Amino acid sequence: MNLNLKATDQNTYDAIVIGTGISGGWAAKELCEKGLNTLVLERGRMVKHLEDYPTMNLKPWEVKYGDRLTPREKKEDYPVQSQTEYAVLQTTKHFFVKDSEHPYNQIKPFTWTRGYHVGGKSLTWARWSFRLSDIDLESNAKDGVGVDWPIRYKDLEPWYDYIESYIGVSARKDGLKQLPDGKFLPPWEMNCIEKHLEQKIAENYTDRILTVGRSANITQSVGGRGKCMARNLCRRGCPYGAYFSSNAVTLPAAEATGNMTLRPHSIVHAIIYDKEKKKAVGVRVVDAETKETIEFYARVIFTCASTLGSTSILLNSISDAFPNGLGNGSGELGHNLMDHHFRIGAYGTHDGYQDQYYKGRRPTGVIVPKYQNLDKSTARKDYLRGFSNYGGGGRVGYWKAGEEGPFSFGENYKQSLMTPGPWTFRFNAFGECLPHHDNKVYLDYQKTDNWGLPTLSVDMEFRENELAMRPEMMSSSAEMLEVAGFKNIQTYDDQTPPGLGIHEMGTARMGKDPKTSVLNRWNQMHEVPNVFVTDGSCMTSSSWQNPSLTYMALTARAVDYALDQMKKQNL
Repeated sequence: MNLNLKATDQNTYDAIVIGTGISGGWAAKELCEKGLNTLVLERGRMVKHLEDYPTMNLKPWEVKYGDRLTPREKKEDYPVQSQTEYAVLQTTKHFFVKDSEHPYNQIKPFTWTRGYHVGGKSLTWARWSFRLSDIDLESNAKDGVGVDWPIRYKDLEPWYDYIESYIGVSARKDGLKQLPDGKFLPPWEMNCIEKHLEQKIAENYTDRILTVGRSANITQSVGGRGKCMARNLCRRGCPYGAYFSSNAVTLPAAEATGNMTLRPHSIVHAIIYDKEKKKAVGVRVVDAETKETIEFYARVIFTCASTLGSTSILLNSISDAFPNGLGNGSGELGHNLMDHHFRIGAYGTHDGYQDQYYKGRRPTGVIVPKYQNLDKSTARKDYLRGFSNYGGGGRVGYWKAGEEGPFSFGENYKQSLMTPGPWTFRFNAFGECLPHHDNKVYLDYQKTDNWGLPTLSVDMEFRENELAMRPEMMSSSAEMLEVAGFKNIQTYDDQTPPGLGIHEMGTARMGKDPKTSVLNRWNQMHEVPNVFVTDGSCMTSSSWQNPSLTYMALTARAVDYALDQMKKQNL
């Protein structure tokens, strides 16, 4: 039975937010705190902070199968997402959808990682928090690639300040032009092998440094949240609220206002456009449990359902005015998909510091920020943009006891279990992906999902520029280890497909010209001014940084603008 409601007090709100992840949580908080009666829609189940983290305190011996998916689970339930290796585990699989229940179409190999529940991937993100710089925001214009960003760093700087102060970002100030400093908590400390590598890089290079990662794991209490205990069990859900998530931070803030109505199991089918009013008037929802269709109405709509989720909704929001998708007069909706390319680098061992160890499991690594194509002195002729070298060092643990053989026993074997092996370090480089019109997504109306909605087709590949930088991503990692005296250095290139970076971006890009972009400088649709899109789909270029901090800053900025426009009766 379909239940199509007319606009009434029961289903009409000031604002609607689609999605509860990193962007949706911030939109909900900002709208509710500004006094708007806000409906927040989530397509998946309810997840409450603390109550719904079933594995957060399990000991290793309490977890089945060494915390790995079984062969059956990999084959039947997670044939795509199991490729991430580190993300979908026995202790985290409840925070990821089953591929078997949520199909999509890979025109070319693309690994789409999804979490359909309240909080989304804010519960499982890597927590690296970096600002974009003007080097990033000016790059398209300078290189003649894609379209120019309609904003610059000065537009984002106060919002980065606001976000960092609220969520807590632990970091070191390094004074780099390619990585602006911010409002930081005390940084995590590097261990001795990382400090050794930092020193040797400083002695041998003038164009790069190694620094500790900027992480949304707080080293001091913020807003009543407990500081990080260095358990490194973040993806299970943190009982201390020590890393930023919608569940621990923004959604409770929204709820505390009394202005939020949170509705899980609500799959947004389309945004409803009124041709006479020339604006969106609401959303059409399919109840995930009953499969009923319900309509909700509002003055302003924030679309924060993740890059491909939001684009799917916009493409499916067809009408006489927009037969190719809502606000798609430019024809760019669904195009310019990007993801960082990675899983390439080097690793090695070091003979020194055998008398030193470390305490705890620091929840972030170290990084050599991008050092290519920053200016004339670092310009490359073989590729545009560049990459960063992420990494981490530690001592080989008890698993080295396997060297004694699978049936070892006795005093020597027991001693080997308690004696750490040599220091090791591993670099994994992340590279920028250029926007390309033919890297795209579109809807297949012939293949529908369990709720009768069209499935998404993804047609993307890494292209010439991405492939051109990969040899140096590998060789530079090895060279830095070599100058630091590491031995047994091995390089690797896993040649992974797009999607595995879980940094999908683009497909509803910002821009100055409605003819070549979907959104303006305020994340507002050029053609539908009361619809804002503030998740990764808005990105005009990918740069090299983890993007989530930028999504949060853009969201808070867009809400502030929307409120101003509502007060002026422009929305």
